[in-house]
Amino acid sequence: MDENQAVLNNITHAIQERKGKNITLVDMSALEHSICKYFVICEGTSNTHILAISDFIRENLQKELRIKPFAAEGYQNALWIILDYGEIMVHVFHPESRHYYDLEHLWNDALLTEISDLN
Repeated sequence: MDENQAVLNNITHAIQERKGKNITLVDMSALEHSICKYFVICEGTSNTHILAISDFIRENLQKELRIKPFAAEGYQNALWIILDYGEIMVHVFHPESRHYYDLEHLWNDALLTEISDLN
């Protein structure tokens, strides 16, 4: 398993553990001018939930893979938190913000994969 796949698996598992919803993997690795190779997009049900998901992703990657984000933005209002792991960007949205920015539509030429939520 390559490093990106290990990071993606860890991120997805962390989102599922914290009951994140509507998880989508956007694979942009085949695109010529993308800003990174992958987006992982999900939703939380409230600002507190969004913070909890984002914090758990950071803690889990630090603990399991010894990786810290290059940057983390959006913690002030917690409507859209972005965690920058270089080739992988994590977007944790409030549902209304996700609908408004519609990243999946903006990157619809990428390979989109829906990942099931844990019930």
